[in-house]
Amino acid sequence: TPLSNCERRFLLRTIEERKRLDGRQCYDYRNVRISFGADYGCCIVELGKTRVLAQVSCELVPPKPSRPTEGILFFNLELSPMAAPGFEPGRQSELLVNLNRLIERCLRNSKCIDTESLCVVAGEKVWQIRLDLHLLNHDGNIIDAASIAGIVALCHFRRPDVSVQGEEVTVYAPEERDPVPLSIHHMPICVSFAFFQQGTYLLVDPSEREEGVMDGVLVIAMNKHREICTIQSSGGIMLVKDQVLRCSKITAVKVAEITELIQKALENDQKVRKEGGKFGFAESIPNQKITAFKMESAAVDTNNVEEQAEEIITKADPPSEVFAKPILHTPGTAQIGEGIENSWGELEESEKEEAAEEERETEVAAFECQEMETEDTSTMRETKMDEPIVLSDSEEEEVVILEPQELPKKTRTQTSSKQETTNKKAFNKRRKKKRAA
Repeated sequence: TPLSNCERRFLLRTIEERKRLDGRQCYDYRNVRISFGADYGCCIVELGKTRVLAQVSCELVPPKPSRPTEGILFFNLELSPMAAPGFEPGRQSELLVNLNRLIERCLRNSKCIDTESLCVVAGEKVWQIRLDLHLLNHDGNIIDAASIAGIVALCHFRRPDVSVQGEEVTVYAPEERDPVPLSIHHMPICVSFAFFQQGTYLLVDPSEREEGVMDGVLVIAMNKHREICTIQSSGGIMLVKDQVLRCSKITAVKVAEITELIQKALENDQKVRKEGGKFGFAESIPNQKITAFKMESAAVDTNNVEEQAEEIITKADPPSEVFAKPILHTPGTAQIGEGIENSWGELEESEKEEAAEEERETEVAAFECQEMETEDTSTMRETKMDEPIVLSDSEEEEVVILEPQELPKKTRTQTSSKQETTNKKAFNKRRKKKRAA
């Protein structure tokens, strides 16, 4: 996601002050969590919020003509829109190509796996080991999480046992014979370093936001024997020899810690499988390690809250309306003061007045609309009265138009006067009859 100019300036300023958003120091590494699946060779590695799923599979295939006695290693990393909205499905971006090349150089070119032990019949059948890495969530430093997940999955994987009798090759199921682990010489692990302001500032294990601000990155792959397997620098920066040496020393410390963590995780998983307890993702789901990101609870000490509050308030010179004594509601929470009176009362009254004025305006507008509608209906009625009446059943029949014939004004006045005289005579006759009675 693109960063705004304000976020960019803020991040660069925090880096200059030797601070990071997640509270780490410059050389601190995020927490690494490893959880295994039910099958061998399946694991999920979490580096902070960056999460990678690794799965190893094997298959009997003919070897390469140039190397008939060596097995085949295949690595594939996928970036899906589930991890970040910027990743497009089915399209190999430049970032994905660079990550795949770096993983191949880290795991294949370093000769960490004995490929000759994967040969079944020279020149005919060898094991092809395939490592699929899938990014589940992206929060920066994909290459470190992918390298850890890849080497953990390879160490955890077990291939089926094979026997050769003459030209017949028999592959045994896990129920018949125990699967065989891969022969791994060493465990190369990548450590990334982000440089800012042309190499002036250095951060270990950059997050997603820090990657959006950095000028360049240096990736060093090393094993616990302090042997550099591969090194790559990208970005528009020029590094000095002292910077590279300092990064290599930091890498040696981090790789030793991560290697020890990986070995402990593998031993614990093997122990649980032998004892028959819960293993795989079934152990991680209740702890919300797979389905959600569970934040660790921060420890809050409320023993000396009153003294600390008084010191803070005296230094801040608060207004007299603020209460200086803190209130302890429950252990672990604290409230200092009850706050100042609400200063938004005037604005609320003005808002009420504005709302009342708007209601009046809407009522007036509705009344005007009703008057307009009544006028329209009256005009329509007048036009209908003046219009001629058309009687027609169909288009083919003749049309008969009945027009109201208007009488002349003289005839109208004469008829009206005659009616008045007849009405008066009838009224007078009734009065005479009543009097006589």
